[in-house]
Amino acid sequence: MILFVVTTLPDESTAASIIRKLVEKKSAACGTIIPGARSIYRWKDAIEDSAEVVVVFKIPKAAATDFESELRSLHPYETPEVTAFEAAQALQAYSAWVLASCKKPT
Repeated sequence: MILFVVTTLPDESTAASIIRKLVEKKSAACGTIIPGARSIYRWKDAIEDSAEVVVVFKIPKAAATDFESELRSLHPYETPEVTAFEAAQALQAYSAWVLASCKKPT
């Protein structure tokens, strides 16, 4: 089973750096950067309006806890958005690729 993990980051450069580190460590198979997001939210009793990028990571479900810890350690936000959802359906070859891409040596 694979998960899609969604987070927001301040810019494409930060996103690319974090994705590269997590893919190199085999913590994520892939991270897709979706530029042009705008988030309006309440933070510390103020309304914020920020340009951001959305990142969607593809990871094995079994690795979710470790992945979350690794992402949080790299994330620049004090309280980052880290949400995940299971793929209801996925091409078997794609799922196999995600699992193989995240297989760490034992």
